[in-house]
Amino acid sequence: MPTILADSFTTSLAKLTNDEQKQVKLTAFDLQTDPNRPGLQFHRIDVSKDPNFWSVRVNRDLRIIIHKTGDSVMLAYVDHHDDAYKWAERRRIETHPRTGALQIVEVRERVEEIVVQPAPARQPELPFLVPATPSVSTLPLFSKLSSDDALSIGVPEDWIRDVLDASEDRFFALAGHLPQEAAEALLEYAATGVLSKPAPVAADPYSHPDAQRRFRILEGHEELAAALDEPFEKWAVFLHPSQRALVDRDFGGPVRVVGSAGTGKTVVALHRVARILRDEPQAKVLLTTFSEPLAAALKRKLGVLLADTPSLADRVTISSFEQAAADLFALMTGRKAYLVGREKLRALITGAANAGGTTKHTPQFLNSEWEHVIDAWQIDSAETYATVLRMGRKNRLGAKQRDELWTVFAEVRRQLRAKALLTAADLFTVVTNHFRDRADRPYTHVVVDEAQDLGVAELRFLNAIVSSRPDSLFFAGDIGQRIFQQPFSWKGLGIDVRGRSFTLKVNYRTSHQIRRMADRLLPESVRDVDGEEDQRKGTVSVFDGLEPVIVVAPTTEEEATAASQFLRNLLEQGIPANEIGIFCRSNDQIARASKVAELAAVATVSSLAGRGPDEALLIGTMHLAKGLEFRAVLIVACDEGVLPLAARINDVADEFELDEVVATERQLLYVAATRARDHLFISAVAPGSEFIEDLSY
Repeated sequence: MPTILADSFTTSLAKLTNDEQKQVKLTAFDLQTDPNRPGLQFHRIDVSKDPNFWSVRVNRDLRIIIHKTGDSVMLAYVDHHDDAYKWAERRRIETHPRTGALQIVEVRERVEEIVVQPAPARQPELPFLVPATPSVSTLPLFSKLSSDDALSIGVPEDWIRDVLDASEDRFFALAGHLPQEAAEALLEYAATGVLSKPAPVAADPYSHPDAQRRFRILEGHEELAAALDEPFEKWAVFLHPSQRALVDRDFGGPVRVVGSAGTGKTVVALHRVARILRDEPQAKVLLTTFSEPLAAALKRKLGVLLADTPSLADRVTISSFEQAAADLFALMTGRKAYLVGREKLRALITGAANAGGTTKHTPQFLNSEWEHVIDAWQIDSAETYATVLRMGRKNRLGAKQRDELWTVFAEVRRQLRAKALLTAADLFTVVTNHFRDRADRPYTHVVVDEAQDLGVAELRFLNAIVSSRPDSLFFAGDIGQRIFQQPFSWKGLGIDVRGRSFTLKVNYRTSHQIRRMADRLLPESVRDVDGEEDQRKGTVSVFDGLEPVIVVAPTTEEEATAASQFLRNLLEQGIPANEIGIFCRSNDQIARASKVAELAAVATVSSLAGRGPDEALLIGTMHLAKGLEFRAVLIVACDEGVLPLAARINDVADEFELDEVVATERQLLYVAATRARDHLFISAVAPGSEFIEDLSY
C-alpha cells in the first residue's frame, strides 16, 4: 500500500519536540509497514467535512491525522489531540474542478476570522528606531479579475468571493488560507498585472505539477525516514512546478538558473544532480561552489535527497572551485599545490616595482591591474598584454606604459615560479591546460551553485574538465549576490547561456516585508556583460511577516542595548538560539556583535561546525552568512566607513573599480539581510552607512 506524504505533515512535525518527533516517526513507520495492524488505534473524525480523515494514536496526547482513500494512506498532519482534530475539522482534500490538482482546502465557513482583519503584528518598540515603510493600501487588488479567472488559477470555489473582494492590507491574511498555486498566482498578478496561465489538467490528481509541490508518494522506509529526519528542509521532498521543469528538462547547451535570494536556485541544482545520477548510470558529476563550508552544506543536503539510494553518492564529487582544482592537480602531478597568500603577493608586486624603478603608478593600481587583468586572464607575455582588452578599466594604457608595467609583472611571475608558488588562477590554468585537448575528461556533468562568484580562470577550468555533451554544464546563481568577482563575458569564454537562462520568481525563504526591504539595495534588473538580464521585478514571497527593524543609535553602547533587547525578545518568543545569526562587515566589528549576545546572556559560536547546540547562536562576518538561512538575523555595526568598507574604497585604482566596490558592498548587505526568514534587525552608529537611507525610505 503506497504512503503519501503531505507537506502539511512535515511542517507540523517540525513544531514538535525532538522526543515527540521520534515517537511520531515510529508510528509513521508502523503505518507504512502495515496500516491494518491491530496495535494502531484509528478513529474516524466524524465532524470533519471530509469523511476520509482519521486519527491515529501516537501516545496519550499526540495524534497523526491520516487521509484514507482506496488502497492509499496519506500522512496529512500531526499535533496534540485537540489541535490535531481542529485541523482536520477545518479541512478537506479534493481535486480542484478546473486544474485537476489535488488540494488541501480549508473549509470556508469554519475560517471566519479572516472576515475581520486583525491588527497587523508589530515589532516591539526600540530606541532610535528608523521610521518604517508607510502602510499599504486598502483598495481592492483583484477587481479586474472574474470568478472564472480565480477558478482557473486554483482558487477553491468557496473562496472566490473573498479573493475578489480582498484589499492589499487583507490579502496576506487571506493568502495563508489558499492553496499555494492560487496564492502565488494572485501575488504575481498584484506585482506585475499578469495572471499566469493555469497548469494543464492532469488525469491523475497526484501527477499534476501543483499537487507534486505538496504531496509525495513514498515507496520505502528509507525514503520516508529521509523526508522525516529533515522536517525543515521541505525542498528535499516538494518541488514547485517551475523548479521541477528545470530539473527534468533536457537542454541543448549550458544552462543558467538565476533568481533573487530565497527562490530555490540551490534546490534546483541539488535535484538536478540527483536526477542525473538516477537517470545516467555512467554519469560522474562535480557539484561545486565557491567555498568549502558551502560545499559541506551541499553534501549534507544531497545526502537527504539520495537517502533511498545512497550508493549514487559514490559518483558525485562535492567541493569548492579551488579544492576541485587542487585535487585534480594532485592527481596530475603527484604533489600538492602551494598557493601564495594575498599579502605575500602584494609584497612581491611592490618589491618588483621598486626594483624596476616603476614609480608612475600607485600600489593600488599595480595590485588591481595584477588581480583583475594579469592574473585573472592569465597574461603570460608582453605581446598578449599589449592586445588584451582591459574591460571597464578607466586608466587607459599606451604601448610604452604596458611595456613598462610588464617588466614588473614578469618579475612577479618569475619569483612565483622560482618558489614553486601558484596563485589560485594559476592553479585553475594548469589543470585547464592539462585537460583542454583531452577527450577523456574527469566529469560528465558539472553543476555549479553560487555561479555568480565564478572568475575567468574558474569558468575556463570547469569547461575543460567536463565532457563536451550539450547538457554538461548547469549553473545556479544570482547576479545580484556577486560579492567576489568583477563581471566578464561568459560567451567570450565559450559558455553561451543565451536562450537557456531562466529566472525563478517565487521566494520561499524570506517574508514579504524582508524581501521588499532588501530589494531596495539592488536595481530592478541586473544585466550581465553578455546582455542576459536578471529581472528582479515580479518576485513574490509566499508568506507575510513583520517589518524589519532599523536602528541608528548615537553610540556603540546604545546600539548594543537596542540590539540585545531585540535579541531577548526573539528568545522569549521561543526561537532557538541556533536559528539566529548576528553578522557584521568584517572581523574588526566582531567584538560589537559579541557584545550584543553577551548583554542578552546567550552563548555563541563562530563557525558552521559549531552550530549544533540549541542555546548557541552564530556570530560572524557577512561573508560567512552566504548560503545560510535563519529564522532571525541581526546585522550590526553598519556604520559610515564600515559599509562600504573604507579599506576597500581606499584600495581602488580607478572610477570603474570604485563603482564595482560600492556595488559589491551593497550586494553583501543584501546577502546578509536575505538570510533572515521571519525577523531582521539592522543597526548602526549615527550617521550610519549610506545604504541605511536606501533601506528605510
